[in-house]
Amino acid sequence: MNIIRQTSLIVLLATTLMVTAGCSNMSSRDKSTAAGAGIGAVGGAILTGGSAVGTVGGAAVGGVIGNQVGKD
Repeated sequence: MNIIRQTSLIVLLATTLMVTAGCSNMSSRDKSTAAGAGIGAVGGAILTGGSAVGTVGGAAVGGVIGNQVGKD
């Protein structure tokens, strides 16, 4: 089990590094949209007890709100 945990941690860290590097040239509005979608997805999952529809719906609503907040 320890090997699985270590491998999972390495994969998680590598994925986080790649995602962070991919966001380096995003505009302020793009970053706000992505942050809103992430926060909305977490909120939707919490409010609906982890249902997929709630998570996707929360991400969509959060993305739209983040997009509008990030306007220059």
